[in-house]
Amino acid sequence: MPVLVASDLDRTLIYSSAALALTMPDARAPRLLCVEVHEARPLSYMTETAAQLLTDLGDTAVFVPTTTRTRKQYQRINLPGPPPAYAICANGGHLLVDGVTDADWHAGVQARLADECAPLAEVSEHLLRSADPVWMRKHRIAEDLFAYLVVERELLPGEWVKELAVWAENRGWTVSLQGRKIYAVPKPLTKSAAVREVARRTGAQLTLAAGDSLLDADLLLAADRGWRPGHGELADTDWAAPQISALPERGVLAGERILREFLKAARQPV
Repeated sequence: MPVLVASDLDRTLIYSSAALALTMPDARAPRLLCVEVHEARPLSYMTETAAQLLTDLGDTAVFVPTTTRTRKQYQRINLPGPPPAYAICANGGHLLVDGVTDADWHAGVQARLADECAPLAEVSEHLLRSADPVWMRKHRIAEDLFAYLVVERELLPGEWVKELAVWAENRGWTVSLQGRKIYAVPKPLTKSAAVREVARRTGAQLTLAAGDSLLDADLLLAADRGWRPGHGELADTDWAAPQISALPERGVLAGERILREFLKAARQPV
């Protein structure tokens, strides 16, 4: 039976220059591979060692990139290794099969959102009305499924985020602060539901997962085994679960460690 490996991407396997956390002396810094270019500029990286590990993983297990990114944002990434047969975008809103959206899956997601939570328009309008132009830089709607703000993190009042989270909770939505982005995402829109569907289609009997943010918690809980890095929302709140290993590594070296753990577990399933 195949092993399914579902992993978040940003700040889990791939890292912007600001998130690399290269704290070692320059001469000891790992060699980096650029895996994303945006507007002709390098944007995301992994170590060369991690790139080889991911290539090996793609030959060993069913590797499923599992991201909150939109499809367009995901398709900018050029990961090493064999092209994944499945990918999950928009936090589970789109299930890609050989790069193409599964229309039936997407329609099912839209139906659940319509039934179970407040409409996107209401949440988007509240974000715009309550955010302060002093610290808000962009307001975006992603795939007509959720909304996010790009903010100046050092100017952002922590109380505003807490108040937003309470407001959203009462409407069936959740809030996640990741770097310079504040996400408002419907609770029924989950990575875990899409991963379970991939497991069903592939016949996988073991699911491994990794992620760093609040939006990855459901993914980790749905896995048989999982890992979280030493940075991010989950680490900051000491989030834990019995089957989840909290790794000490932070930044791009955490991505390398996660891939080592994936490969070890996929080759020696219990």
